[in-house]
Amino acid sequence: MWTVPKPKYRTGSCDEREIAVNIGGVRVVLFGDVLNRYPESRLAELLNCPTQDSEVISSLCDDFDPGRKEFYFDRDPDAFKCIIDVYYFDEIHIKPGICPICFIKEMEFWKIDQDVLDECCKSYLNEKEEELTEIANKVKVILEDLDADQCITRTQRCQRFLWRLMEKPGSSLPARVIAIASFLSILVSAVVMCVGTIPELQVTDAEGKLVEHPTLEAIETACMLWFTAEYLLRLASSPNKLHFALSFMNIIDFMAIMPFYVVLSLTYLGTTSMMELTNVQQAVQALRIMRIARIFKLARHSSGLQTLTYALKRSLKELGLLLMYMGVGIFVFSALAYTMEQSHPETLFRSIPQSFWWAIITMTTVGYGDIYPKTTLGKCNAAVSFLCGVIAIALPIHPIINNFVVFYNKQKVLETAAKHEVELMELKSGREARRKSRN
Repeated sequence: MWTVPKPKYRTGSCDEREIAVNIGGVRVVLFGDVLNRYPESRLAELLNCPTQDSEVISSLCDDFDPGRKEFYFDRDPDAFKCIIDVYYFDEIHIKPGICPICFIKEMEFWKIDQDVLDECCKSYLNEKEEELTEIANKVKVILEDLDADQCITRTQRCQRFLWRLMEKPGSSLPARVIAIASFLSILVSAVVMCVGTIPELQVTDAEGKLVEHPTLEAIETACMLWFTAEYLLRLASSPNKLHFALSFMNIIDFMAIMPFYVVLSLTYLGTTSMMELTNVQQAVQALRIMRIARIFKLARHSSGLQTLTYALKRSLKELGLLLMYMGVGIFVFSALAYTMEQSHPETLFRSIPQSFWWAIITMTTVGYGDIYPKTTLGKCNAAVSFLCGVIAIALPIHPIINNFVVFYNKQKVLETAAKHEVELMELKSGREARRKSRN
């Protein structure tokens, strides 16, 4: 017998306007006037249902004892403790330890509308539904990889095989080798770009200018040919080429490849006198700077960088607050510094916009020393500014780090859940196949 100290709610025998229910072995007696507050609910229908109509009763409950006038339900009693709150408080809270998705099914069984859920529980439910959607998407991707051999034509099988080879490093050993080779090519290309700017490793061309060493140019060309082949193979094997071309990471890949061929074209046009050599050299120098975009290709091979990107997206509100705090502080302290330093004959604060630079490097505690206060009031203003800067930077750091940790752990749990879901589906399909073979 389950007893909860609530008004108009007791356990024991019941009269004609009361209903006794047994929820998973727990007997509860409820008042009829309370249940009629939600006349469309299952309990209210049982209360108003004639006890002689056995067909209707059997459709509403699992069993019925006419002698005790007790209705039996094979349901979760813990969830039912939350369900009955709607009759007394007009709202329901999902208690800790109860699966929110299963609880929604309980509400549907008891014919209680989801609108009575409290707002905190609705947000929690939405979060769980998003997690289930992500798990379903991951399971779908895994199943698509498993069904790659079921493609109709040979072209489709080759396209799916090439897609898995270029995009799924964990699908096979050759795919893992290609992923490692791509990762190493990105690192080598980045190192060559940096080393090529060292004057001691540069050579002099016919005009007496320092240019990159031919060996480094050859390594750069080999890396770019690899990047080009990789991009074209991934594009050719993509099932949705428009989505592939508009993907953020693929746009970065294209932007890392494109300058190399534009430089080759401009160099060829310059040598054939179709353009002025000075303009060609300026354009080539500007495009070479775009080679730094290829370092972002590492994000495609690193789940940690991807997780960091998603965590920063989830922390846009905190980052916005940080920028707002810093912006207000920069404006206030730069204006104060300009006003306080005007009395000094050798002041370095010529204008408020020029003082923005001083406020930025002071509040971020960088302090280059190119601009500094010389008056006593100016120094006090500088001390307050960098203290406020430290506080402003430190306040949003914890939420951002917490978002990263939560999102990273969530992704690992979702990946594990998706793999377990696939394993359960394989076990069920195996059992069904064995049953069919026996029959």
